[in-house]
Amino acid sequence: MRSKKIQFVLGGARSGKSAFAEDLALASLAATPSRCARLVYIATAEAFDDEMQARIDLHKARRGPEWQLFDAPVELPEVIRANDTADSTILIDCTSIWTTNLLINELDISGYRDDLISAISAASGQIIVVASETGLGIIPDNKLSRQFRDANGLTNQAVAKIAHSVFFLVAGIAQKVKSTENP
Repeated sequence: MRSKKIQFVLGGARSGKSAFAEDLALASLAATPSRCARLVYIATAEAFDDEMQARIDLHKARRGPEWQLFDAPVELPEVIRANDTADSTILIDCTSIWTTNLLINELDISGYRDDLISAISAASGQIIVVASETGLGIIPDNKLSRQFRDANGLTNQAVAKIAHSVFFLVAGIAQKVKSTENP
């Protein structure tokens, strides 16, 4: 039986983070000896316009039929718990859009973040989390953008703290910034 592993993949827009995370998930699936192995993709984005729908379609086209897709624009911790098994590999793409959804719906981001960390920590299968790094730029000029940047940064820190490995992607190149057996 494989040991549990939490991997965190972050980077900027179009950095290659989702494709890299999908490759990690496929490698995890290949390393799972069980015939009951599941490859789960939890998407947090909603298509509110044609451009976002095109992005979602691009992601779907890149994945094969072995993926089981679940949408979780807000209730991410519950969807993780419902799909976790010892033989599952769950890819969450992405917590930054999830944070945006919480912010727009004026929900308790801190409480949801704590619940997310609890769900990931308690999972018995493999977990791969994707997020955008939004803290490298200038200070945003409006309150909502600053709230998002701060909430996203705190969520990224919380996930990185419990992750066994953390990768930062730039121009499609992954740099491992954390590697540990016991986070």
